[in-house]
Order: sequence, then C-alpha cells, then structure tokens
Amino acid sequence: MPESLPKPLVVVSKCLEFAACRYNGAMIPSDVVRSLKPYVEFVPICAEVEIGLGIPRDPIRIVRSDAGLTLVQPATGRDVTSAMKAFVRSFLETMGDVDGFVLKFRSPSCGLKDVKVFPDPAAKTTVDKTAGFLGGAVLERFPLLAVEDEGRLTNFRIREHFLTRIFTLAAFRSVAGSGLMRDLVAFQARNKLLLMAYSQKELRHLGRLVANLEKRPAPEVFAEYREHLRAALAAQPRYTSCINVLMHALGYFSDRLSGREKAHFLDSLEDYREARVPLSVPVGIIKSLIVRFEQDYLAQQSFFEPYPAGLVAITDSGKGRDL
Repeated sequence: MPESLPKPLVVVSKCLEFAACRYNGAMIPSDVVRSLKPYVEFVPICAEVEIGLGIPRDPIRIVRSDAGLTLVQPATGRDVTSAMKAFVRSFLETMGDVDGFVLKFRSPSCGLKDVKVFPDPAAKTTVDKTAGFLGGAVLERFPLLAVEDEGRLTNFRIREHFLTRIFTLAAFRSVAGSGLMRDLVAFQARNKLLLMAYSQKELRHLGRLVANLEKRPAPEVFAEYREHLRAALAAQPRYTSCINVLMHALGYFSDRLSGREKAHFLDSLEDYREARVPLSVPVGIIKSLIVRFEQDYLAQQSFFEPYPAGLVAITDSGKGRDL
C-alpha cells in the first residue's frame, strides 16, 4: 500500500482536547481530535484568550448594530470587535502554509456557521445566525482548504473526506518542499486514481501541468498545481465516480478471476451503490487482489489508503451520508 504519509498541519481550537480555555474554564472532549493527535501536527489557538480575555471569562456574543456585526461582552459592556479583527488578520497572515482547520462549533470567535446573532447585548432572543469572527475569516481566506468543526466530523463521510484532503495536501506540501519536477510527476502518478474519483476535469489539468510542455519554471508549476489540487479535493467524490475507479482497478485482474469472484466484487459494488455498505467494502476486496496478484502500480495508489489505517473508524453520527 502507499508509502507513509507526512503529518498534516492543522489549526485547531485550543479548547478541543488541548487546554481548559473555554469561557467557563472547561476543555471540550472530541474523539476525532484525540484520535488525530498521533498523526497530525496541530496548531492550537484560542482567539479569545489571545485578545486578552481571561479563563474563565464572561461570555462574548455577536451583536448586530448600525456599524454591522460587533463582538461584545454583555456582562462588562466591553466591545472586542477591533481587537478580534486585528488578531484574526495577524494570525492568518503569519501562520504559514497549513493543510486544514478544526474549529469549535457555534463559537462567536471560531464557529463556521450557526453562531447566534443578537439585536443588542442584553437580548434574550436572536435575530440571525452567522460565522464567528475567526471562522468566517478562515472560510473567506481559504475557500479551498479542509475546514470543519468538531460536530460535523462525527459524520463518517464528512470525516473521511476531511482526512483524505489533509493527508493529500500534506503529501503535496512535502513534495513541493523539494521543488523537483520529478517528485511532482511521482506525486501525480501515486494520486491518479484518487484524483480520477474526485474530479476528472482537474485530473486532466493537473496532468498537463506536470507534463510542463511550455517548460515553465518549477516554482510556477508547483504554485498552480497546489491551487488546482485544492480545487479537485474541495467537494466529496460522487459515488458513481468511485465505482468507475474501482471498475478500472478490477480491469487489472479480471482475466485472472473466476466468475464467482467477479460476481462477489460486483455485488459489493451494488451494495455500495445502494448505500448498504461503505466504500471500504469494495475497496477492501480490491486491496486483497492487489496483494494476491502483487500489482505494484495499484499498490502505490493513494485511493486505496488516502490516510493512515489507524484512523479508520466505523463510528458515525447517524446523519445522512450526503451532508
């Protein structure tokens, strides 16, 4: 199976498994963040602590005013809008190249959506929902990065997509560090089937970039490749695309399999098509054939193991698989 993967760099809300820095002095448990710690290099951050709010502290909330959305601390009357905007701008401009974010759900600083908006600091009811100040800035500045909150990552398919993205981007970042076109060619080859599943349009474009018929400077090629790789991985692959990739892989063995073996695999594909089993079931069959027939090309394809096997988990929030 594919070679060991570099550790992704992921910004995480510090209150998620890293520090008791929530407004009430608590640390928020997250099975997903905890499971990722051995495999990911986290960059923990608490925006509220960074702007000088203590632990514990009076809660802050987003308030709609004539000046727009503001961030205030009702108990003290303190307006921290300017301080938060300054921190967010400085942090995002200086943090360097990262592969993703895991941010606190519904936080007025970190939330990505569904953060309550109040008409005034003392109001009991809300008038709208929005993103937090840091969370919204992340989405605006990095629309093609893997950005999730800890709540959504309890969904199996969302988590699988997130993991695939951060580990693929981390692998590219490692390749880009060498600056060698031959390393980019090898990266493209290892990820061909994965990219085929995610976006055949971007796969073709990335292939042209790697061919580099115009003899462009390597830094220029790497920069454009990174943006198109991010775009390719932005949306979850359609199940039909995954089926096409698996049928393509089956072609490497079809003349060496019995009728019953082929039927068994095709039955698993139909079960996957009908959402009765996860993708890992037909993938598992192909992986066993790769070992059985010593198919070296497929053995190196990231599609079959896009992130470390130790992160494979069957737990799920129970929400729909197309969220």
